[in-house]
Amino acid sequence: MYSLSRRSALRTGVAAASSLILPRFAIAQGDNRPSITIAVQKITNSNTLDVLREQSNVGERIFFSHLWEGLIGRDWLGGLKQIPLLATSWKRIDAQTVELELRPGVKFHDGSELTAEDVVFTFSRERMFANTEAKNRSTLKAFENIPMPRPGKELPVEVPAAARRAWPDLIRVEATGKYTVRFVNATPDVTLEGRLSRYGSEIMSRKGWEESASYLDWARKPVTTGPYKVVEFKPDTSLILEAHDEYWGGRPPLKRIRFVEVPEVASRVNGLISGQYQFACDIPPDQIVGIEKNAGFEVQGGTILNHRLTVFDKHHPQLVDPRVRRAMTHAIDRQAIVDSLWAGRTVVPKGLQWPYYDDMFIADWDVPKFDPALAADLVKQAGYKGDPIPYRLLNNYYTNQVATAQILVEMWKAVGLNVEIESKENWTQIMERTPTRAVRDWSNSAPFNDPVSSIVNQHGPNGQQQQIGEWTNDEANKMAEVMETSTDHETRKKAFRRMLEICEREDPAYTVLHQNATFTAKPKSIRWKASPAFAMDFRSGNFAM
Repeated sequence: MYSLSRRSALRTGVAAASSLILPRFAIAQGDNRPSITIAVQKITNSNTLDVLREQSNVGERIFFSHLWEGLIGRDWLGGLKQIPLLATSWKRIDAQTVELELRPGVKFHDGSELTAEDVVFTFSRERMFANTEAKNRSTLKAFENIPMPRPGKELPVEVPAAARRAWPDLIRVEATGKYTVRFVNATPDVTLEGRLSRYGSEIMSRKGWEESASYLDWARKPVTTGPYKVVEFKPDTSLILEAHDEYWGGRPPLKRIRFVEVPEVASRVNGLISGQYQFACDIPPDQIVGIEKNAGFEVQGGTILNHRLTVFDKHHPQLVDPRVRRAMTHAIDRQAIVDSLWAGRTVVPKGLQWPYYDDMFIADWDVPKFDPALAADLVKQAGYKGDPIPYRLLNNYYTNQVATAQILVEMWKAVGLNVEIESKENWTQIMERTPTRAVRDWSNSAPFNDPVSSIVNQHGPNGQQQQIGEWTNDEANKMAEVMETSTDHETRKKAFRRMLEICEREDPAYTVLHQNATFTAKPKSIRWKASPAFAMDFRSGNFAM
């Protein structure tokens, strides 16, 4: 049994606010739509608004339903199913080719019209792929007619890395008409439509890119098609968005949205209660009851398509033997974490997968069982001598992050593992390849309903774990290749199961802790519905007083 420390000061402050305090709204002169302020833990990690550079949970909240839109979208309030967005329809030409009809009359934030040329440029070397080519296919001259970035427009390394994770074998995007485009893959791929709907495949204005003075100037004020456009971005401080009144999906219900960084939970909640903020994000479950004691406020949210992970660097001297990593997976009482820190408001999932995979979901799979005796025996078999195993994490970037890490360290200690927490300031420090990199905190999402979107995208041959040199496994990479290129359902499902066996059992790359959940507090007087994602939807129909 573990004794867990609880936050008490915040509950006291919220309980004291027993009277109904109505939120203060800013009303823009000459416009009767309200402007709101949203308190968040973090706006972006990269201090940019580039959807490819900012592949993060916090970025999802800022970008989608606000700034960035793809050809195929996700219905944030309708089960996250695929829906037409900037494309009105699409069809398969063959196993390697998809053709899409664009929505006519869509306006970018600068008033120019979206055409097929913008789509082609979005997926060009200059914008997305830099000097990369389709993986393992050096003879293919992908995007050879599009120039490389000019001086000042060089892409940060994170951009082409994320692009190739999302599109490992894309070789050509071509305009077949003003409003028609074709995506051509080097191999058969049953997930092309999913890739088009995923985080990182959103469309930008070619004109906006070309008129910007530098990559950074563009990345802090990208010209896109969403219902809101950037007015002011102060990294690490605030982001102000303004209604894009020519938005194809209808006039946005808000004049302005202001995101402000408020790292402390107590400050976010107290600002909400006082009317300084209209929304407070990333509310820990143990604060929900206290907030809702005030009759004027409520908390919305729940589980999302994101799992919290602990990730291993198999090259660290203490983790080279997979039995040590296996011991770490069996030492964790995941249900105790869910019950204690999350008040039962989330679940322990069946490994790195989600039921929304439909017939690719492996229902009889499970996370490694909690078995301290087995864990201790594996530690003994591996000949582990008690040398420190560093564990890198941020200060509550994830809800309950520090408390979870403290519990894990005690669970590992109970089976003979000496794990030491190393607090870092940013993700660059977390990922940095140094002799002390061993274990780190992370999460993994499923941006479309196929395991390629998660386990392959993040842990396969193009995945971030292998890109930064943490982990690799030849057989797992072969299974990833099968999942990406086979068109046979049963073959793909068998490959997925085998990849789970390797990554979670035999040669652990990570271990799943629990499904993530996100909670947002707001006044009851605001009619707004949270989506089962980090994204916050403020389009027409989802905000009213």
